[in-house]
Amino acid sequence: MDKENAPIKKTALNSGLIIGGLLLIIVAGMYATGALIEGVQWPMYIYYLLYPLLIGYAVHSYRKANGGFLTLGQALKVGVTAAVIGGIIYAVYNIIFVKFIEPDFIAQMMEVTREKLFENPNMTEEQADMTMGFVEKMSDPYLGGAFFIVLSAFFGFIYSLISGLIFKKERPLH
Repeated sequence: MDKENAPIKKTALNSGLIIGGLLLIIVAGMYATGALIEGVQWPMYIYYLLYPLLIGYAVHSYRKANGGFLTLGQALKVGVTAAVIGGIIYAVYNIIFVKFIEPDFIAQMMEVTREKLFENPNMTEEQADMTMGFVEKMSDPYLGGAFFIVLSAFFGFIYSLISGLIFKKERPLH
């Protein structure tokens, strides 16, 4: 008789909470230090480094919970679900932040972004306006949040595929 598979939900939820929590800690630290408004990117590199490791950890944790067995499909399910949960956590935080905590944040960020664009001596007014139009659209917390969730799912897919290929171990057919 074939053994039941462990439920994916628990592993994906726990990993998604860790991924979302890590991002919130980094972004809150960036906000507290003024790095967020200035567009300083290096703290996000910590997230970019840890994100694939956390997806891999989620896949490995599921394999462990599943009696040491893992299919590629299970790896993709747990990794993408964890990534989407982390993305949703950040999107909800960002909406709350922009709407209630710091309502003028987007205006401040737009001003700093425009100033930084003109640090490039070759930047024309038309190029700056076009860039600012894109930045303004992506600054909408709902559109930006949806975009972030899609990106999280995409990269979650890539990293869980890689992790699944590494950790894959199918049950023997008896």
